[in-house]
Amino acid sequence: MNTLPPITVSTVDCDRLFALLDTFKGDSDQIDFLYRELERAHILEPQAMPADVVSLGSRVRFRNEASGKEHERVLTLPHDTGRNADAISVLTPAGAALLGLRVGDHIQWPHQGHSLRLQLLATHRA
Repeated sequence: MNTLPPITVSTVDCDRLFALLDTFKGDSDQIDFLYRELERAHILEPQAMPADVVSLGSRVRFRNEASGKEHERVLTLPHDTGRNADAISVLTPAGAALLGLRVGDHIQWPHQGHSLRLQLLATHRA
């Protein structure tokens, strides 16, 4: 599971995320990882985004493969996390890993010296 699955990101999300990332000063592994994800993403217009792909504002259900625990969250920008009790920021390791995944995809994401392994179980847009 060393290969990253393909990801798809809308032009709107891509623009919003690059604008957000460009405001960060200093070095951060998480920021670097998200930049790399955006650089490898297949970019589509919002109306062409498949329904089973995670985008900002999507409600996602995923499993942490190490613990087997399932979570349901809404993927948001960092400043929007306070608006939703079950929000997950795209700047967290799990949030960044989920962006652009398709239902059924697995991803291994570096996190604090080990790997976070997630499987996307379901998604839908609000």
